[in-house]
Amino acid sequence: MEANATIQALVRLIDDPDELVYQQVRDELLKFGSEVLPVLEQSWEQDYYGLLFQDRIENLIHDIQFESVKAQLKTWLQAPDKDLLSGAIIIAKYQYPGLDAALLHERIQAIRRDIWLELNDHQTAFEQVKIFNRIFFGMHRFRGESQNYHTPANSYINTVLESRKGNPLSLCLIYSVIAQSLDLPIYGVNLPNHFVLAYMDSKHSAFGLKKEDDDYGVLFYINAFSKGSIFDAAEIKAFIQGIHLQQDRSFFEPCSNSAILKRMLANLIHAFQQVGSAQKVAELQELSNMIP
Repeated sequence: MEANATIQALVRLIDDPDELVYQQVRDELLKFGSEVLPVLEQSWEQDYYGLLFQDRIENLIHDIQFESVKAQLKTWLQAPDKDLLSGAIIIAKYQYPGLDAALLHERIQAIRRDIWLELNDHQTAFEQVKIFNRIFFGMHRFRGESQNYHTPANSYINTVLESRKGNPLSLCLIYSVIAQSLDLPIYGVNLPNHFVLAYMDSKHSAFGLKKEDDDYGVLFYINAFSKGSIFDAAEIKAFIQGIHLQQDRSFFEPCSNSAILKRMLANLIHAFQQVGSAQKVAELQELSNMIP
């Protein structure tokens, strides 16, 4: 109760015309963290002390929410498993702080359930992916968004799950999260200017076949942006050659979940640079800098 009374008293000082006084009030409120948000939101809705008051409250709410995202990302980076879905949700909370994570998990589970019902242990990797694609791209209508390719909405997991449209990375992320939950060894590959998936040869079924791809432990690759089309390492080599880059093992092998989040942030930074949103670019860059 004492803390709440202090917060209330500080909120009443937000519209102080003295900038130094306001900065002190702001610093004190920031120390309370998310505890302050309900009071600030209520005051923004019910009290009207002028445009300066409202502007300062809006900025304070944003600053507190941004600090919360940074704290969550720091915790995620320190975790041994670095769960990919949890990481994607943290990034989405930057733009959608009120995001319902439980609802996202439910949507993922609904897609997973539809795929799980049709999978069995006797199917080959190709058959499993064919079934996965039919349900993911057919029944659930996921597709690559090519018309507004650089829009930020293509990078946030909640908007992609809602619209069923995304960029290569966001579609691959959702695809691989569901696949891994079904024990399918499908992981993201961080290609320059693109993002694809690798179905790993976890059972060593390609051993002794002298396949080129087997150098990387990959059975085949999947392009989620192109409705799950399957291809091999030769296509990656041709792609790399076409954009005049030297080949690197990282173009053929799965990347870390940290690398996926960093790439997601790079996509968002580019998207907001396109629309000239300097503050969002700076904040997203701050989040990206947290990831080694």
